[in-house]
Amino acid sequence: MGILSAILLLGVLIFIHELGHFLFAKKSGVLVEKFSIGFGPKLYSKTVGETEYALSAIPLGGFVKMYGESLDAEVDESLKNRSFAHKPLKDRFAIVLAGPVFNFILAIFIYTLIFMVGTPRFLASVGGLIDGAPAQAAGIMDGDVITALNGNEMKYWDEMSLYISENPGERLSFRIERAGQILNIDVVPEIVVDKNVFGEEIKVGRIGIKRGDMTETVRVLNPFKALSQGVEQTYKVSELMVMGVVKIFQKVVPADSLGGPIMIVKMAKDSAETGIISFLSFMAIISINLGILNLLPIPVLDGGHLMFFTMEAIIRRPVSIKIREYANMAGLSLLLFVMFFAFYNDIMRFFK
Repeated sequence: MGILSAILLLGVLIFIHELGHFLFAKKSGVLVEKFSIGFGPKLYSKTVGETEYALSAIPLGGFVKMYGESLDAEVDESLKNRSFAHKPLKDRFAIVLAGPVFNFILAIFIYTLIFMVGTPRFLASVGGLIDGAPAQAAGIMDGDVITALNGNEMKYWDEMSLYISENPGERLSFRIERAGQILNIDVVPEIVVDKNVFGEEIKVGRIGIKRGDMTETVRVLNPFKALSQGVEQTYKVSELMVMGVVKIFQKVVPADSLGGPIMIVKMAKDSAETGIISFLSFMAIISINLGILNLLPIPVLDGGHLMFFTMEAIIRRPVSIKIREYANMAGLSLLLFVMFFAFYNDIMRFFK
């Protein structure tokens, strides 16, 4: 189940990524010789028109092979206008950029779909109290429903919890519904030290209540509003991931948190077993991850090509082939090291 889920997930993401390169190459008039999902031995292939479409055995990547990709490639004079390397800089830039951009578009589409289908969201109901905590001392009871904080309407647990966390030590006025009655109770959240998503210690407010079981399915029926929320969610996740990369270099986030194929298989399995919404959410996250990874300015990745194209625009000539070759070897070595390290982390995490 886990392997099949991971293959399906990676297959969709790789297809979308390479489709971006493929469509923009076709739009620019570049001769696309091969469109492959996977590496290694071919499981299936079919040539349609001038392009061979292939499905290969190793589902850890894919590629679009374009005619005349490198500057030193031999190009037939009659096909020079269809060579990638001989296309204007803006066309080459767009073709390479399209792959990562399509990964972000896929994430936006998935989140938009999720918002329209609807997801269960916990209401701001109290399902229990911690003895001696501020909530119990103030008179909040099990079963209470919190409807407002300091005059701000509150319906869902996550927004209420966030508001309390962001106001440690501040007196908060709770409007509570209890057995048909409306009560107003003041509570001062105690200041506690917690950790954020990056493992950094932060001071937050806590009042000592447990979440109730009351939920509501939230749907966004307006497709334009759902699309707007999909874009916003994609941006938030992207920002979080970029910050995560920065925190790794700052040694705030431990390097052993980096995951590889085994971790993806396990998480794909877990999300698939939880439900289709969970699986789609995980797919969106990995798609964003793939988009960001490919935009890193590392030679052999899309970001590396974009870096060379930017340099070409500045110096008004292509970067020399020798410099590119050395840079590509360095970039490949770095990627192999990261892949090995991630795989090592997966194995160690499995034994732990």
